[in-house]
Amino acid sequence: MTKLIVGCGYLGTRVARAWLVEGHPVFALTRSSERAELLRQACITPVVADVTDPNVHLCLPVVETVLYSVGFDRSGRTRAGGEPLFNASRHNVQVVGLQRVLDAISSATRRIIYISSTGVYAQRDGGWVNEESSATAEHDSGAACLEAEATLASHTLASRAVILRLAALYGAGRLPRLADLLAGKPLAGAGDAYLNLIQADDAVAVILAAERAAEPSPRYCVSDGHPVQRGKFYAELARLTNAPVPRFATPDGCVAGMSRSNSDKRVSNARMLNELRVRLRYPTYREGLAAAVATGTP
Repeated sequence: MTKLIVGCGYLGTRVARAWLVEGHPVFALTRSSERAELLRQACITPVVADVTDPNVHLCLPVVETVLYSVGFDRSGRTRAGGEPLFNASRHNVQVVGLQRVLDAISSATRRIIYISSTGVYAQRDGGWVNEESSATAEHDSGAACLEAEATLASHTLASRAVILRLAALYGAGRLPRLADLLAGKPLAGAGDAYLNLIQADDAVAVILAAERAAEPSPRYCVSDGHPVQRGKFYAELARLTNAPVPRFATPDGCVAGMSRSNSDKRVSNARMLNELRVRLRYPTYREGLAAAVATGTP
């Protein structure tokens, strides 16, 4: 059963590996010919196209499952003439790109999985949120995710879609703010505010479970269900990496609520556990951090 990944980065690559192990052919859409060659070497068939370019005709393979997991490119790469290499605003990447993929895929596609974010929640009181909680994002990335969710919900293929609102993703090779922590720099945000996390391998397991579910809910919050205060998380990371004791600071010029580092909420994973029956390998940040640091990958 053939799969297509749009956004085969840190998370998408791990999903691709899991599907390949199961014997499924995997296609991945990429904007880069260099990246396409790396995908080929990993036994993933590349489709070279930019979903944000209206002049590019999307010719996509007929697949059973589509995973849309596109991140925002902050590199600022440009063409030789100095113009932007990609039309990659958050809106174009998350909303316009998703719309173009939905319009281009075959009606034979059985399942569409969109990777959203718990950044859609703007709550700052430390309370619990779930799939039914008010989602009124106040920062650009969360707002783009909400608009993309609405785009998906209004499409003719909406009944085949599952939205996964992921908490902060971490794992081997992706330990947030580690460079700043090791350098002794102050970390943005309040030390007593809550972080919501999901380890990368567990996120892959949730994606596979959402794909297989016969009648999944329209959306799931994906977290380990054990929020941790920012200070405790970074104290543990500092201990494991022999870094200085973490310090925290509110970003200069930051309006309350306009930065993700100002959010303070706890994300419930009850629906995910009850309906998708996922058993987490890393049920708290302690197990996840220990395993990630043990790999020796920064």
